[in-house]
Amino acid sequence: MAFQTHLNDDKNEQEKSYRDFSLDRPGKIIFVGHHLSTGTQARCLIRTINLAGAVLEVSPTLEVPNHFFLEILGIRDEIGSTVVKREGELVTISFNMLINAEFLHHVLRLSFEADV
Repeated sequence: MAFQTHLNDDKNEQEKSYRDFSLDRPGKIIFVGHHLSTGTQARCLIRTINLAGAVLEVSPTLEVPNHFFLEILGIRDEIGSTVVKREGELVTISFNMLINAEFLHHVLRLSFEADV
């Protein structure tokens, strides 16, 4: 399932989708608190990722905030994220900004190297 964004352009609706990559890599959801504090964290499994977002698997009892930072295991950068939808254990998120294609390549390469 490709992550899609919809843009309105003079009544012509354009659809842009990004290629999903299977990742299956552990990650952390970092809750954003008062004054942008980041004390609370929860584990997740990043199932798929693309330039615009990802699909996470979380505990069904975890209440995922609408806005949070996502950290991918092995990469110290935090990605600002927003929940798009939730279906049981699967949470579809969009990144607050498109991630750099080179960064995505790095994430995928790390995952591949870990499998070898």
